[in-house]
Amino acid sequence: MTKNHSKNDSQADDQTDNQDNRHDILDTLVKSKAELLELYKVKPYPTLTGTDVKTNQQANQHRLELYHAQYERTKQLYLATESIRPTYLVQSLKHQFAEYEHFQLSAELDKRGKIDTDEIRQIWQQLHIVDDIITQLVQQMPAHQPVGWQVTSQSRNYLRLPTVGRLRTGEAIADQTSLPSYVLGHFGVMSYTYDRGYYIGHVLGYLFCCYYFAYLSIGYGVSPLAENAVKDFEYVSLKTPYLVRLLQTLDGESKKRIYQLAILCAKLSIYSTDKRIEQLLVAEVNDFNKKEQKEQLSQWLQEGVMPLENIRDEEDDEDDK
Repeated sequence: MTKNHSKNDSQADDQTDNQDNRHDILDTLVKSKAELLELYKVKPYPTLTGTDVKTNQQANQHRLELYHAQYERTKQLYLATESIRPTYLVQSLKHQFAEYEHFQLSAELDKRGKIDTDEIRQIWQQLHIVDDIITQLVQQMPAHQPVGWQVTSQSRNYLRLPTVGRLRTGEAIADQTSLPSYVLGHFGVMSYTYDRGYYIGHVLGYLFCCYYFAYLSIGYGVSPLAENAVKDFEYVSLKTPYLVRLLQTLDGESKKRIYQLAILCAKLSIYSTDKRIEQLLVAEVNDFNKKEQKEQLSQWLQEGVMPLENIRDEEDDEDDK
């Protein structure tokens, strides 16, 4: 009788503790949509240049702060009430993505309609599909311990992950200022230091990175993040056989959806937009009939003179245009 009474008391105490913990969490939750959106507007960490122990310690501290902030933000998002959460968060953040700004630049440069941007424009207009796919994935993905990976891609930060510490090339990048960092933020935490990215989280994030680089035909490598590479943050380092087993826990639909998500982000990437801007450059360089100019040059050479009236006529034609 005494044992049962003690057991019941213990269960009651546990229930009370759980309720208290729940109240503590609720007390720290954001109270408005504006507060939630503010969590996605952060400044970049300063780029560090030293290689001494103190500088490395500072970089590690910045990385840990960033990871905890990313984790807390995602927790706030998924614990927020429906009245606070934007219907489509990605649409609310679109204007702070570097990819969108770059797309607008390319559209402004394309004054003569030399490149086809209809598909890209449509994707930006229908960007809410990103949140739809993420919601489906989050509801279906199996739970597992956070896994750590490091990602290399020609010493360039093509994913535009938030930077901490030293950088080999490029500028400091703030968190949540790119579409890939927004997507990966739903599945884990990430950063970029010197010449490589770091990702800790669900295996779906690993697949996203692989599909993203493969679609863009960018050489890349993804390898396990060594144990204790990021101190004071829990994750496991998996060798290839265990990664295969982990991937086997995913259903086929989840792999298809994360592939579609990666393709969508790749199409909107700065890398892809730069390719289209290069087409504009070529079009501007070759915006006249070269064959006509060769024939005209041959005629002038045969006649030994360059008629001034021809020049005036061409100038008049340009003015008429």
